[in-house]
Amino acid sequence: MNTQEIAKQLVAFCRKGDWEGAHQNLYAQDAKSIEPYATPEFEKITVGLDAIKKKGKLFNSMIEKLHSLEVSEPLVAGNSIAFTLVMDITMKGKDRFKYPELCVYQVKDGKIYSEEFFV
Repeated sequence: MNTQEIAKQLVAFCRKGDWEGAHQNLYAQDAKSIEPYATPEFEKITVGLDAIKKKGKLFNSMIEKLHSLEVSEPLVAGNSIAFTLVMDITMKGKDRFKYPELCVYQVKDGKIYSEEFFV
């Protein structure tokens, strides 16, 4: 797949909140994920598809209710993909809030090898 095709599929997975589907179908085994900052639950950098999948499952387990999810159309430049994602979400034991982020992905050899999130 080329970067444009990956972008289209990635946005479709994200709009459904199907992080696991995106990971399984679009990510390289040695992919890395970079968060804006480390938290007690998540390291700043996670390396390897299995570790990224584990992080996604942990995140899902922390959600009480996902009220809405908005994903912009992707921008593609060379091997890079970017889009905004806004979650209206209630995490377990927390107040409801909107969480906007810029999601940036790098593609190599037909797979996502890097994702980075900015808030």
